[in-house]
Parts: sequence; C-alpha cells; structure tokens
Amino acid sequence: MLSKNTLKFIKSLHQKKFRKQENAFFVEGGKNVTELLTSNFQVSHLLFTPKFAEENQAIINKFNGETFEVNQKTLESLGSFQTNDAALAVAAIRSNEYIELGSNEWGIALDDVRDPGNLGTIIRVSDWYGINKIILSLESADYYNPKVLHASMGSFTRVNIFYTDLKHYLTSSNLPVYGAFLEGENIYQQNFEESGIILMGNESKGISPDLEMLVKQKITIPRFGEAESLNVAVATAVICDNVRRRSFLNSQKPL
Repeated sequence: MLSKNTLKFIKSLHQKKFRKQENAFFVEGGKNVTELLTSNFQVSHLLFTPKFAEENQAIINKFNGETFEVNQKTLESLGSFQTNDAALAVAAIRSNEYIELGSNEWGIALDDVRDPGNLGTIIRVSDWYGINKIILSLESADYYNPKVLHASMGSFTRVNIFYTDLKHYLTSSNLPVYGAFLEGENIYQQNFEESGIILMGNESKGISPDLEMLVKQKITIPRFGEAESLNVAVATAVICDNVRRRSFLNSQKPL
C-alpha cells in the first residue's frame, strides 16, 4: 500500500531542488523503466500496473526494492505523462564523477544547452553512434529532468555524463575539439581524426567566445534550403553521422 509520505516523495522529484535534496529521480513508461531496472542504477521504488507485471514478471522478481502494484490513474497522477499504463520507478542520482576521454574515442561537449528535450535527444543520438561520454557546462539542462529522461528513450542508462567548467575541461584535454559554427568548414570535406570532442553550443547563442578559442576546427553543415538554422540535437546527429562515416571509410581496405 502506497503511503502518503511515499506519494509526496515521488511527486517532489518533479522539481530539481528536491531531486538534489533527496538525491533521487524518477522515470516513467515501460521502455525507460525496464531499461532502468536492467542497468547499474540503484533503484529504490517500483510502481507498476497489472499489465506491466504480466509482461515483465521476471524483471520484477529480480528487483530488491519496494514494489507497489497500482492502477493507471495513480501512475499518471505521480508522473509527467498524460498516459502511463505501465510503470514508474525511483532511483538514486549518480555522483558527478570526472570523465576522461581516451586517445581513441569520441566525446560530446555541450555548452549551455538548456532545453531538456534537446539534451535527451542528444543522449539518444550519442548512444546510437556509440559515443557514451557527454561533458556538459554547469548551465546546461538537468540530466535528471523527466523530459530529458523521456526523450532519451532509455539511452540515459548507457551514456555517462559529467557537469563541469567546460573551459577548464577542454583546456586540459589533449583531444582535438571540433566546434559547430555557421561559418565553419564544410563537414562533408572534413578529414576527422580517429578521436576528438564534438562541441555544440547554446540553442540561440551558439558556442561561447571563451570556448571558441579552444576549438581546433570549426565545422558546419552546409545548407541547401532556406532554413535559418538547425535544431542543436539534429545538428549533433548529422555531425556524429559524418564522424562515424569517415571512420568507417578509413577502416575499409581496398580490394
């Protein structure tokens, strides 16, 4: 039976200040919850409908936290979804630990990307292209915002994030920084190295001047139509695709 205190606790996690205070966050929906339960996050509470239990009994049986079978109306009253007929789970926030990028891997750095939907989509894109490390400026959107987690479609369980002073981080890194600018070099003609950092800027202001000086190569996605700009998450996907395509072509041996 769900207590009033538990209900109040879960509802409080909608707000960033209470997520920080309780060191906890929630995810909702069948996809995100099952991804969370099979990850290395520490999950404390699991709320689920009979329908979810019928389809995921093995996962529920392995769970060691508090479990509550509830109806759809209860889930929807606690979460942010208008419709949720599956599950909701609460887990502990991971500590903000330093992420080091190896000499043979790619990472993504986000300078003041504030829209939760954009951050969540970038996490999903990063996961798709096998880039599992994202470095965020301190002003960027909260990783544990429900909108971020929902947009990531479970990829948040596989992508590591680190909030820090980006200027200090990029200065101390030995990897080349490729920054997205409208006036950069054509990405299709860029000979990317085998590793590096893809730096993406704020949705309206772009990359800040104090980080621009740390960019080794300014790159741009050529425009063929009349749109003024690309959404930052879409632009990140296009750049990641070109980085991986170049790596793939370089790895192919001639017949």
